[in-house]
Amino acid sequence: MSPTTDPSAALVEPAGARRCDDPAVDEQVGREAQYDVFAEEFADHAEGGFYNAHIDRPACLELLGDVTGQHVLDAACGPGLYARELERRGAKVSAFDQSAAMVELTRARAPEVDVRVHDSADPLHWLPDGSVDSALLALALEYVDDRVAALCELHRVLRPWGALVLSRLHPTGDWMRHGGSYFEVRVIEETWSKGWQLRYWLAPLEQTCEELHAAGFLIERLVEPRPAPEAADLRPEDYARLHREPTGFLAIRAVARPHPGGAPSGPPRR
Repeated sequence: MSPTTDPSAALVEPAGARRCDDPAVDEQVGREAQYDVFAEEFADHAEGGFYNAHIDRPACLELLGDVTGQHVLDAACGPGLYARELERRGAKVSAFDQSAAMVELTRARAPEVDVRVHDSADPLHWLPDGSVDSALLALALEYVDDRVAALCELHRVLRPWGALVLSRLHPTGDWMRHGGSYFEVRVIEETWSKGWQLRYWLAPLEQTCEELHAAGFLIERLVEPRPAPEAADLRPEDYARLHREPTGFLAIRAVARPHPGGAPSGPPRR
């Protein structure tokens, strides 16, 4: 699983997106490494891209705070843009991604990072309980079918009251683009402007909050990041729109509360 890029500006035909009520679309995303086929193109795009470099990364890094001396897990690390920056800020970084191509890009970009090919749907078998100070899950939760199980694993490896920072597509923006019921949890398929074909989950904010709660997290902060002022001249129309419409991302900082009875069992999967 790799971070999403610019959904609101990338669609060739928003009305052509297929939803899970289409019989041809199964209600799951599955384990296919969707970003493998365009990993290098994505890395070039995300390095300085308007949405990635000027909205998502600043918001997530601000929520992570000072990581000096911390062990940080970069889950679904993509091409290593976060991993490199976290290492530069003094963290010991472990990372994984579902895409082998993305892992190779991370190794090239941040050779000191312990990175491996791994699916978020599987247990983090190489990380002991309570071995991580902070975890990052940037723009990847929507590619996971059993999100509660994946979040429970992140909770397990975090120390008590360790922080998870996650970002996701803004659910209101998803609803504005795709219509239907805002509260319906469903899979959609899209073709973005560069020809990238992707399928992922749409879910209301309530669902994400419930999944975090079920996995043992308490939400500490929730932000709706807008583009940084220095990005105003890059894409003026998008800059203005994202300062008045919730069509970008959400970012959440949650802390791992201890479980008196052990690991949480978790609520509904969707």
